[in-house]
Amino acid sequence: MVEAASKKVERAQLSLDVTGDIKVTLDHFYGIEIEEWPARIAETALLLVDHLANQQMAVEFGIAPDRLPIVIAPTIKNANALHTDWASLVPVSDDVVILGNPPFIGQYTKTAQQTTDTKTIWGSRYNGYLDYVTCWYAKAIDYYGKHAGRWAFVSTNSICQGEPVEFLWRPILNAGWRCRFAHRSFQWVTEAPAGAAVHVSIIGFDKLTSPKPILWTYPEGGKGEGNPRQVPNINPYLVDAPNILVSNRTRPISPVMPVVTKGNQPTDGGNLLIAPAELDSVAADAIAAKYIRRFVGARELIHDLPRWCLWLDGARKADLSNSSVLRDRIAAVKAMREESSKAATVKKAATPHLFDERRHPDTDYLAIPRHVGESRRYFTARRFSTDVICGDANFLAPDSDGFLLGILSSSMFIAWMRAIGGRIKSDLRFSNTFTYNTFPMPEVTDRQRKAITQAAGGTIAAREAHPGMSLAKLYDPVAMPDDLIAAHDAVDEAIDKLFGRGDLSTESGRQKMLFKRYAAITGQDSLC
Repeated sequence: MVEAASKKVERAQLSLDVTGDIKVTLDHFYGIEIEEWPARIAETALLLVDHLANQQMAVEFGIAPDRLPIVIAPTIKNANALHTDWASLVPVSDDVVILGNPPFIGQYTKTAQQTTDTKTIWGSRYNGYLDYVTCWYAKAIDYYGKHAGRWAFVSTNSICQGEPVEFLWRPILNAGWRCRFAHRSFQWVTEAPAGAAVHVSIIGFDKLTSPKPILWTYPEGGKGEGNPRQVPNINPYLVDAPNILVSNRTRPISPVMPVVTKGNQPTDGGNLLIAPAELDSVAADAIAAKYIRRFVGARELIHDLPRWCLWLDGARKADLSNSSVLRDRIAAVKAMREESSKAATVKKAATPHLFDERRHPDTDYLAIPRHVGESRRYFTARRFSTDVICGDANFLAPDSDGFLLGILSSSMFIAWMRAIGGRIKSDLRFSNTFTYNTFPMPEVTDRQRKAITQAAGGTIAAREAHPGMSLAKLYDPVAMPDDLIAAHDAVDEAIDKLFGRGDLSTESGRQKMLFKRYAAITGQDSLC
């Protein structure tokens, strides 16, 4: 206590009235809050924090500002931030700092009014897929104009993932902003009653060239403490890599990769699909039994579960009429489709024996899951023969020799997915038009293709060496069999050689290489 008192005297001697040294006061704070009660709470909270700071100042210096009666206070406007001219509240200048925590509302959860607001704010720049939170980014860009400043928002993590990234970040980069700091996706638990955990990112911007940006990364699943590190650059996907924007494509950017499509969609009310409990009764009909095929949906692919379907493409008309099982099921499909509110589905009632959408290849193919767990070391696709029907919960592509299995099983491919792909919470989402079609796979010689197919065959052999284990169990990140890991190492060796020299010891190094190769293929310069 004596030491503290002595320091207080010393500090008081340095400045007779340190209250004049206060550079930031409450009247420097402005805000916009759509709800009246939270707006008043925000004002009160700022006054309370100011009071606590003054108490600490009195302890340190023996003197503090007298705030009573309250004259200096923050300004919190009760209004819709998207309907308000920010410059009317705070005139724009290089010294303005904007911080915010806009609503966590995604593209598909917006109300009609919020959709209208999004279209209005973005105007001709709106692409149809931007989250509601991006309106605050557009407002910030327009507010600052040619001015500098600093701004940051807590945002839904999807604004840095997938196809929408290009449409949000291009105007940001073109306006001269750089990512000054970023927290990659992490789990945020709201304090509201029954508040759900959401996955968010925090992103800050300035127009400076120094200091180096700071990037926080989080453990898998977004839980735990973030790990900050200085990096040369933070790109729109919150990766330490050049500012390259990836665009959606209708066909693969690499000529060596086949077209990937959605699987076969039944739209049948469950009547062309056969549950395990129904198999014996359907198979007891000799005619229907000829058309039973194994059916692979999302769970069947990953967990190796049994399921079947009636595949009647090319079936004889006599068989369709002579089998009571087929007649009843086809009639049920017809009735279901005729009652649909969708005109396209009603039209398909004319061919009720067929799947609504058929994309079945005439060769061995690769079934590709729509989603894969964030913790998986490798993407979990699987080859099937043409007598197995792939459902629309998966994607598929012809893969007669296993070459595509090798590509998608590589560390390079999953690094690309993690860098640019969309996510569901933290799980990786496969997109044929985005993550797949944009993968900058180099061209290959016959010898290189053979090396990749042989390595892919090694992963198949390693899987088969563990009968009874599904892909989910085989690719458990903490219990993956050693021989399967070795097989994937061989795949990586074959694939990595194609990309040339570079840092392949880390996923970040792979991602930098992939962005540079994508930029070279598309003729894109870094938008620094």
